[in-house]
Amino acid sequence: MLHESLANLLQCHFVMMKDHNFSLTEIENMIPWERQIYMGLLINYVKEENERAKQQEASARSGM
Repeated sequence: MLHESLANLLQCHFVMMKDHNFSLTEIENMIPWERQIYMGLLINYVKEENERAKQQEASARSGM
């Protein structure tokens, strides 16, 4: 179980670095609750972007 949470943590760090331009140092220096807030904001952002993409795709299909 610990390896699963560690894998999730590293995956989150990777996404923050790759897609959102955080450095590993910035992430590691965050206070735990600060990191949780950022992760929550990023998760919400990704969900909204995915929903927006689905709506645009549906609009494009209905416009054909």
